[in-house]
Amino acid sequence: RRRQRYVEKDGKCNVEHGNVGEPRRYLTDIFTTLVDLRWRLSLLVFVLAYAVTWLFFGLVWWLLAYCRGDLEHLGDHAWTPCVNNLNGFVSAFLFSIETETTIGYGHRVITDQCPEGTVLLLLQAILGSMVNAFMVGCMFVKISQPNKRAETLVFSSQAVVSLRDDRLCLMFRVGDLRDSHIVEASIRAKLIKSKQTPEGEFIPLDQTDLSVGFETGDDRLFLVSPLIISHEIDERSPFWDVSRHQLEKDDFEIVVILEGMVEATGLTCQARSSYLAEEVLWGHRFAPLLSLGQGRYEVDYGGFHRTVPVPTPACSARQLAAGPPRAWAPPAPPGEP
Repeated sequence: RRRQRYVEKDGKCNVEHGNVGEPRRYLTDIFTTLVDLRWRLSLLVFVLAYAVTWLFFGLVWWLLAYCRGDLEHLGDHAWTPCVNNLNGFVSAFLFSIETETTIGYGHRVITDQCPEGTVLLLLQAILGSMVNAFMVGCMFVKISQPNKRAETLVFSSQAVVSLRDDRLCLMFRVGDLRDSHIVEASIRAKLIKSKQTPEGEFIPLDQTDLSVGFETGDDRLFLVSPLIISHEIDERSPFWDVSRHQLEKDDFEIVVILEGMVEATGLTCQARSSYLAEEVLWGHRFAPLLSLGQGRYEVDYGGFHRTVPVPTPACSARQLAAGPPRAWAPPAPPGEP
């Protein structure tokens, strides 16, 4: 049975919230709610915010002219209307747009014989400025979000388990495709696996930290070229008692999270990926990518996901640490766990 991913390879989380209740909580933070909307909904709200405001004040200007009798004295030069050349709803709507956008074509203009029009003009100018500030702020924040920057942060399609410095390690590779770097980059990894406690409590999708160098500072990355992130399988690792045979039958997911600041904007960026049990290759190592060219180092991303088989003991890290005899696994063909 194929495991349902908790986090997709592209970083999207497969979690749907149901029966949340109290939708007013989203309205209390309307700014974040609008920023989190999909682009088509954000554009719809953006257009409606201006269109509704223009229509509302256009209707108010038309009602003001109707109640004052301006529409009944069209062409009467002895009559001073509230707004010159306002002869219907369409012209009132156009005057509303001119007022809020400060276009001011000059054909329609408010007169000084209409105090209620002056108050309405001030009110629309203030409310229009608030709508502009709110909607432009939402669009600016949405456009400047660093989500797309994560598209150029890549993770290897598979993780590997092999020996490094005579210790069994779980490894995966990360890289940055852009020349502008991620500042203060850091990496984290979590094991997602359901478990049952000795008290009989079942914990679905329990999260366990996998150490990728937090104690030594190796989790702080200088991501100029692709790096291989290593989790040493020691007595503190949840894979301490896992052998190759057990790994092939196990059911878990490893979620990796890369965070840092975009050098160009200073905004925080996060990229995520995950590895299921069948995507962890035992007895493999990542192929090298870096070579020395003419006065610079060259990275061949064509082999970013390529692994090579290497001799690796098939026993668990606990058995390996206990000493000989070791059960060595023959190198697996490329692409096979």
